[in-house]
Amino acid sequence: MPQLKKSITLIIEGDNTTSAKLQSICNYLKQEINYYDWVGFYFKNGDKKELKLAEYSGEPTEHTLIPFGKGICGQVAISNQNFIVPDVKAQQNYISCGFKVKSEIVIPILVNGENIGQIDIDSHTVNPFTKDDELLLEFVCEKVALLF
Repeated sequence: MPQLKKSITLIIEGDNTTSAKLQSICNYLKQEINYYDWVGFYFKNGDKKELKLAEYSGEPTEHTLIPFGKGICGQVAISNQNFIVPDVKAQQNYISCGFKVKSEIVIPILVNGENIGQIDIDSHTVNPFTKDDELLLEFVCEKVALLF
């Protein structure tokens, strides 16, 4: 994990645009962690009570806008809490992103206590996420918050 954190810090501190940094983080995490099959960022869509898909790495998704409260991402937009779903089949308020997705982890991005977005990871493996994943993604979100 220390090497992953170091690389994320280097991406954040680089000279690229915010969009390029976010894309680099998505690509890097998907490449380095074999059970991260889709990595993406959603951000609050202006004053609307919805999330808008930003940069991501993985298969395209039809879920480019997610209303607050709908699905795992929509729930995190309201709760401001980490949400780990070991098995998506067990979640009633889950928005299916494809038959391959078996689990999901969503971590909010907070700026001055306000939820501005989140990182969303889908895995094709049931229950792969550990406390280390949660801590790593919290670190990523803290670093991303510095860009806003």
